[in-house]
Amino acid sequence: MIDSDNFKTLKNPCTGIYKEKGSKFLAFAFPVSDEQEIREILLKIRKEHHSARHHCFAWRLGPENEEYRTNDAGEPSGTAGRPIYNQIKAHDLTNILIVVVRYFGGILLGTSGLTNAYKQAALDALSQGEIIEKVIEELIEVQFDYSVMNEYMRIVKEMQIKQVKSDFRLECNAVISVPKSLTGLVLDKMNSIEKIKASIIKK
Repeated sequence: MIDSDNFKTLKNPCTGIYKEKGSKFLAFAFPVSDEQEIREILLKIRKEHHSARHHCFAWRLGPENEEYRTNDAGEPSGTAGRPIYNQIKAHDLTNILIVVVRYFGGILLGTSGLTNAYKQAALDALSQGEIIEKVIEELIEVQFDYSVMNEYMRIVKEMQIKQVKSDFRLECNAVISVPKSLTGLVLDKMNSIEKIKASIIKK
C-alpha cells in the first residue's frame, strides 16, 4: 500500500511475451498520466498490430489508485483484462497501462489457459521494466508583497520547496510544488505572515 506521499509506477515503457500452444501474447507496459495518453497508445498499438485477433488491456490512474479500467477485447469475460489488472495491483502500480496483443495459434486454450496466458504476458513485461517511486505533490499559489520577500524565501529554503513559477516584481506571484503531507504546514506558515496569501491550486 502506498503511503501518503509516494506512489509506484514504471520508469519507462517495457515489453514482454508469452507463448502457449501456438498462440503468441505480446505485452506492452507504459507509464501514463491521463486517459488521453492511454487512448493514443491504444490506437497506435492497434494500428501496429492490426492483424492480431485481440488487443486486451488494463490501466490504473491516480496516486490514490482512484481510476482504472479493464477490457477483454473479445476474449471470454474476465479472462484477459482482469488478469492483466491483477498484475498491476500485485505490483502496487498506478499511472500505468498494460496492453496484451494476442496472435491466435489455432488451438483454443480454454478460460483457465487464457487467464494464465494474459497474466504471464503482463508479468513478463513488468519483470523487464524498472519500477520507481514518485512523490505525490500539490501545487500552491502564493501572492505576496515585495516587502516580505525575505520571509517567503526563508520558508522556501527551510522546507526545501520547489518553485515551479515565479514573478518577483512589485506584486509577487509564485507557484510552488509541495509534498502532499506537508501541504497544510506550508499553507499555515505562509498565511501566518502578513501580506502573504497562499492557496492550493485546484486541479
